Amino acid sequence: MEVTVLIQATDEAFRIIEESKNRALEVLNTSVRFTADAKLLEEKKIQAIFKGAERTKAEVTSFAATFALLFFPFWLPLSGFFDLFHLGIGVGCCALVAYISHDLLFVNVRVGDMRTIVKRFFAYIPWLIYQIIIANFHVARLVLSPKMPINPKIIKFKVKLDSDISLVTFANSITLTPGTITVDIKEGEYYVHALDEAVAYDLLFGGKMEDRVAHVYMEAEHVYVQDVLDVARIYGALR
Repeated sequence: MEVTVLIQATDEAFRIIEESKNRALEVLNTSVRFTADAKLLEEKKIQAIFKGAERTKAEVTSFAATFALLFFPFWLPLSGFFDLFHLGIGVGCCALVAYISHDLLFVNVRVGDMRTIVKRFFAYIPWLIYQIIIANFHVARLVLSPKMPINPKIIKFKVKLDSDISLVTFANSITLTPGTITVDIKEGEYYVHALDEAVAYDLLFGGKMEDRVAHVYMEAEHVYVQDVLDVARIYGALR
């Protein structure tokens, strides 16, 4: 009888020990899981802080670049007034426009080097002015010719540009060039009014202006040797 009671007590003790061990393992696993979740949450918080800081830096840089582009090459030479009152108005207006539209300019940058885009944009302007001068002579020849060889038409063509700013730049470049006007843009397709066959042919099969705009904004569909050199320089700096 005493042996039976002793065996039962031993079995009960082992059962209690086993249950305690299982509960201890559950508590330990729960603690480990909570620790892992807390660590993961902490890592996510740190990543969010860094991403927020990078986003803020990118927004500030984009705002500053847009403001500088509006104020120095446009407001100062076009206003013609350099007193404190007009300069203050210029700063306020350019800052307001830059605040509203800074997310339009210098966006979708492939490697994040905004200085390369700004440099290429200012290099693009003289080329565009040259094309405008050539187009002026062409339109003058058409208008002054006794036969008036004008054959206006609406042409439609697809482009390989991706970002909104590159599409807008290309559309404005077409409109600024005499003999062509951008009528509409729908899903990457341009509807352009062309004055004659030569102008329409240049847009449909020339592609120089589109390539230039793509080069400015480093579009992925267009690969240039200069793009490779720029990326190599930036990659070397990051390393």
